[in-house]
Amino acid sequence: MTPGARVAAAIEVLERIRGGEPAEKALTNWARTARYAGSKDRAALRDHVFSVLRCWWSCAAWGGGEDGRALLLGSLRLQGIDADTVFTGEGHAPAPLTEVERVLAVPDATAVRDLPDWLWERFEASLGANAEAAVEALRVRAPIMLRVNARRATRAAAQARLASEGIVAQPVEIARHALQVIDGERKITTSQCYAEGWVELQDGSSQAAMEALELPDGARVLDYCAGGGGKVLALAARVTGAFFAHDAAPQRMRDLPVRAARAGVDVGLLTQPEGEFDLVLCDAPCSGSGTWRRTPEAKWALTPERLEELTRLQLRILSEAAPLVAPAGRLVYATCSVLKEENQDVIARFASENPEWTVREMQHWPISETGDGFFLSQLERVC
Repeated sequence: MTPGARVAAAIEVLERIRGGEPAEKALTNWARTARYAGSKDRAALRDHVFSVLRCWWSCAAWGGGEDGRALLLGSLRLQGIDADTVFTGEGHAPAPLTEVERVLAVPDATAVRDLPDWLWERFEASLGANAEAAVEALRVRAPIMLRVNARRATRAAAQARLASEGIVAQPVEIARHALQVIDGERKITTSQCYAEGWVELQDGSSQAAMEALELPDGARVLDYCAGGGGKVLALAARVTGAFFAHDAAPQRMRDLPVRAARAGVDVGLLTQPEGEFDLVLCDAPCSGSGTWRRTPEAKWALTPERLEELTRLQLRILSEAAPLVAPAGRLVYATCSVLKEENQDVIARFASENPEWTVREMQHWPISETGDGFFLSQLERVC
C-alpha cells in the first residue's frame, strides 16, 4: 500500500470508530476485508489510528473537524507532514485538499488539551503542578518494555540474545530487570528469546512496583486480581515460594498456565481462594489513566459515574481480600491510575473503615519515558 492508501484506510477505520465500533475491532474488521495488506501496512494503519485517538481534540483543531478525513489531516499536520503529499487523489489515496482545508488557521497549541475538561480537573487535583506534564505525556506512544526473567537469564545475556534476533533493547534504570526496546518491537513475540521465557512484555513502572515488595523465600503469595498474570509471574521470578492467582473473571487467566510454564515457574489458579497468604496483591480494576497512551479510547469513554463505580469496586475488593492475609502478612493495593480518587482516597477510606489495618507505605510512579503511571500501597495489621 502507498502512504496515501494507508491514510485512506485509516480514515475508513476512524469513521467506524466514530460510529461506535471499538478501535481494536474496527482495525481487525478492516484487516479481514483487506487481505492485500501486509504486516507493515497494518502496523502503519494502526499507528495512524492511535495517533489520532491519543490526540483527538488536537487533530480536530488542526484538521478543522471531527470526521475521519479532518482528523487524519490534523494528525499529519501535528507530525509536521505535508498533507498535500498524501492527499493526492492518485490510486487509493484520499482526494486532494480543498482550498478551505488548505487555508485552515493554525490553532493556538496551548488552547487544545487532549483530555476532557472534567478529567483535567481531576488531574490537577491529583497531580498538582505535574498535571500538565502527565497530560502531555499521554499524547505520545508508550515505551515498549521487557522484563528479563531472572530465572532464565541475566539482563546482559537477554539483551545480547535479543540483538541476535534483530531486536535492539537497552537497559533502563526504572527496574533492575527492565529493557526498553528501541528497534524490532514487532519481532518480540515470535523470537526464541520470548518463546523460551527469557523475557516478558511488562511496563517499567509495573516492574518497579513488584520489585518494591519484600518477599522472603517460602512466602505464600496470592495475586487476587491476576488478569493475564504478569505481576505474579514477576514476583515468582524473584524468590522460591508458593504463588497463586485468582480473578473474578477466570477466563482472563486462560493464558497464564502457558506463560508460567514458559517462565519456568509454578502458579496455581484458584477459583475460590482459601487459607492465609503472606502477601495478597490487589491490582484492582481502575480507569487506567496511567496507561492511556496504550488505550487512548479509554480517556474519552470514562465518565464521572464510571469513575465513582470503580472506586466502590476497588474498596470492595480490598475488603474481600483482607481476610486472606496471614497475621504477619501484607495487603497490597495497586492501580495503573494517576487519580487520587482511585488511589489515596480508596486507601484512606479502607483504613478508616478497618482500623485494624495501617498504611505501611504508598508509592507513585509518574507517566514517563520508561513507565506508565502507577500507584502502590502496602498495608499491615496493627492488632
